[in-house]
Amino acid sequence: MTERETYDYIVVGAGSAGCVLAGRLTEDPHTSVLLLEAGPPDDADEIKIPAAFANLFKTRWDWDYETTPQKNMGRRTAFWPRMKAWGGCSSMNAMIYIRGHRADFDGWRRDFGAVGWGYDDVLPYFVRAEANSRLGAPLHGAAGPLHVEDRRYTHPLSEAWVAAAVAAGLPATDDFNGASQEGVGLYQVTCHRGRRWSTADAYLRPALPRPNLTVRSGALATRVLLDGTRAIGVGYTAAGEQRSAFAEAEVILSGGAINSPQLLMLSGIGPAAHLREAGVDPVVDLPGVGENLHDHPATPLLWRTKGTTDLAVDHVTPARLMQWQTLGRGPLASNIGEAGGFTATRDGLAAPDMQFHVAPTGFYDNGMREPVARMFTAATTLVDVASRGRLRLRSADPRWKPEIDPAYFAEPTDLDAMVAGLRRLQDIARQTPLARYLDGAYLPDLGLDPTDEQLREHAESHTQTLYHPVGTCAMGTGETAVVDPDLRVVGTENLRVVDASVMPRITRGNTNAPTIMIGEKAADLIRGRQPAAMAAKEIAR
Repeated sequence: MTERETYDYIVVGAGSAGCVLAGRLTEDPHTSVLLLEAGPPDDADEIKIPAAFANLFKTRWDWDYETTPQKNMGRRTAFWPRMKAWGGCSSMNAMIYIRGHRADFDGWRRDFGAVGWGYDDVLPYFVRAEANSRLGAPLHGAAGPLHVEDRRYTHPLSEAWVAAAVAAGLPATDDFNGASQEGVGLYQVTCHRGRRWSTADAYLRPALPRPNLTVRSGALATRVLLDGTRAIGVGYTAAGEQRSAFAEAEVILSGGAINSPQLLMLSGIGPAAHLREAGVDPVVDLPGVGENLHDHPATPLLWRTKGTTDLAVDHVTPARLMQWQTLGRGPLASNIGEAGGFTATRDGLAAPDMQFHVAPTGFYDNGMREPVARMFTAATTLVDVASRGRLRLRSADPRWKPEIDPAYFAEPTDLDAMVAGLRRLQDIARQTPLARYLDGAYLPDLGLDPTDEQLREHAESHTQTLYHPVGTCAMGTGETAVVDPDLRVVGTENLRVVDASVMPRITRGNTNAPTIMIGEKAADLIRGRQPAAMAAKEIAR
């Protein structure tokens, strides 16, 4: 008889939050953890090269999701890449380190009842996680496991865009995570000496030698094992076999905004009527599972350039690869989206609603178009999103991809804001520091002064994801909450969700840093440790 496989905790998903949990929970030598990951270890060369992240799309490293046809985007579907390997999307993203605005976290607490998740509550976890190469206390950490640095390569076009944005009236900043988020500048990245630094590097690898951590790669979780409404383990497939592992303390889902709600529903936890339609017997009727899906939509503008180089066209060469391999420097140390900023598209907003991402090359359609000339890209990214979609099962078979409908632009205010952001980008492009390098519009090719309707049509035709889905297991205390403020799944015992799906409302900016923060705070909640915010106040006394 095979011995029963039992641990204190089972964590499903070795992604941005799952690696944090594996590292933090096993700091206690008396606590055993099984980490299940559907993908392999993160050993692809393209993972470490910052400029190569788009090369991972639609490969064996990618879950390769696609949305339903979007009503407000010309019935187009949107490609949603999600990393399927150690580190999750921290091994595939553009590495931009943005925490979000104070208003985001205070809004979680105020509007959703997420007590303990206000800005002052979560700031110590951001600081604890961070090892910043330049910025320091009190807002930044220097001794955490997550390396954050000024990128070791910046293209002149990125600097020209920042100068042009300042000329257009936007303030300059060297810290988007400081006292004020608004402004423009060069992004810091989660890299170390010019190489990607994922949560697998920061949290998982240091924990691998610990005898109380077991990592199982190539293990697809198929359901949470329940005794009534109490989670007792996880069923999973590995090497073509169906297996089970059991948890004495808790099962923790860290699969992200797609996989975590999918696994809950496969396990009978979710909207009961939908589960029956999908062929799953309901155990806990939890209507909010899969609801509240939203994302940061991004719309690119592209120009042909003159008198300058192109990051992709001119610099992806064997010599540049050797420079990066030996020194961690050169164009391959670029994260592509080198510069950007935050602004409000209309008066009266309490915080920015628009983020800009700019790249010294042609980047659209998820970077999957071959460059046809030297180009420059600037994109609007809506960071205060009103539209809400949902995720549903297509089948009770865990191998089937779920139905993903982010409902882009379902609220007209979202499209209005995108048009206003595109107008702002065009104004920046007319400023001398950047204009001298631009040689005509490429996308859209509408001349110097397109109408609002033309910009609206462009947004509908070319908007894509910025790879930030959240919200499908939303935290709070209301009727639609999936997890409570301690991240415990409502109506169950010994079951939590810890990942970006618990964000009740998306943060302003790239979502990887807040997801890591969620993992850090969850580790304290799970271990019953004093919250870092309280500990920091006691130290200050």
